[in-house]
Amino acid sequence: MRVLIFGGGSIGRLIAEALKGEFDVVIIEKDELKAKTLSESGFQVIQGDFSYTATLLKAGIDKAELAVLTVANISLIKRTVHVIKTNNKNIPILAILPDDLKVENLEKEIREEFETEVHIDYTIYPKKAIVNSIISIVSHIGERKNANMLVKKLQELKKEGEGLAIVVHDNPDPDALSSAMALSVIAQNAGLKPQIFYGGEITHHENRAFVNILGIDIRKVSKGSYELKRFPFIALIDCQPNGNLTILEEEDFKKIKIIIDHHQILQHLKDILPDDAFLDIRPEVNASASILAEYLKMLGLEMSETLATGLFYGIYIDTKKFSKIGHAELKAIEFLTQKVNYELLDKIEHPDISTETAEILARAIMNRRIYKNVLISNVGFIRSRDAIAESADFLLRLEGINTVLVFGIVDDSIEISARTRDVRVNIGKILREAFGNIGSGGGHSQMGGARVPLGIFTLAKDKSSLLRLAEEAITEKFLDALKIKES
Repeated sequence: MRVLIFGGGSIGRLIAEALKGEFDVVIIEKDELKAKTLSESGFQVIQGDFSYTATLLKAGIDKAELAVLTVANISLIKRTVHVIKTNNKNIPILAILPDDLKVENLEKEIREEFETEVHIDYTIYPKKAIVNSIISIVSHIGERKNANMLVKKLQELKKEGEGLAIVVHDNPDPDALSSAMALSVIAQNAGLKPQIFYGGEITHHENRAFVNILGIDIRKVSKGSYELKRFPFIALIDCQPNGNLTILEEEDFKKIKIIIDHHQILQHLKDILPDDAFLDIRPEVNASASILAEYLKMLGLEMSETLATGLFYGIYIDTKKFSKIGHAELKAIEFLTQKVNYELLDKIEHPDISTETAEILARAIMNRRIYKNVLISNVGFIRSRDAIAESADFLLRLEGINTVLVFGIVDDSIEISARTRDVRVNIGKILREAFGNIGSGGGHSQMGGARVPLGIFTLAKDKSSLLRLAEEAITEKFLDALKIKES
């Protein structure tokens, strides 16, 4: 690849030095003394005014594949760009421009002055480049600091005991599960003996496939379980002490030494935790798996194909199939893709659907009620919590619907899942407003969940009455929060 560098000053020389050996580099320099010095230093040099066609032809402009402009004189830049494109219209141009000069304005001036259509393909602004480099370094230092602080905390725990209970929310999804897997690897590397726990059900068919295919060692326990209490330390992953984490008793809070989460920090959380707890809670990140992938990268730990696949899928699900990704997700995806097993990924994403899930989905469709562009559906008494979320995902695809709430009765509570594609609605906020005073609710702007204990419906005489009361209450509170009148 032939690269022409326009200008043999300090910047041009440094660029040529960096590229020499891997590319065919030619420096074009007008000053005779500079050109001679560069030539004596082993560079290919063409001496002459590079705004002249003759000079560019001598440098091999017709065979060049990149032109790099290192000069600051605007008039010279304009003339040079015009001559370059006149002699090789397809060559990409990279220009180092003054910080106060917009490339669009420069191209416009060239068109007006030379009556030629030109395009500068790549631009570098020195001050902006320096700022970006500093931000990148600061970000890297911050990432390394977080990872090192986690390891330091794990090493401190190792001095007091070996067991670490890694606890996820009651109905763990791929983000929570893969993040717990990653923390388990990091903890083992620090000499601890971790175990992953949850307290509810893994009923979503993709989530069950995720656990089985990746071989995740996760144990279900109940509140007050000795199996959990025998661990001296607890780490919470993708959750905080709230309505969707039921296996911890108040006395367990003092054993919580680590919380890693991407949801908004709960009020008074620090008041109920030990002062020395490690907290890494980042609401600006879209998946906890992104945070854990960052740790693995910064610590340089060996990552298995299974773990990479799990974290990748966790990010995929929590970003709604990569439709909502930020800086942390992009960096994590870049890091993980080198080890992802796409055959495993396909098996997880396309598992067989259970008969129960299909029946619940059918109920959700049949029982739907529509209020303007809002759909509410009652699926009745069920065992599969995750089927509620799956039904909400499916119903949101119906034409004319932009907000969905599906609820069902599981054991002793009403489980609620909601989705929206209305940019004016923050569904997590709506659920907190609607059900926070009688249960718990929350989530993200486009998806969320809530839980309401059945205790408030004790007046119901039978299951039919209970369903009717529940539907009336859930519908009224949700529509009120949305400020929609029931008709």
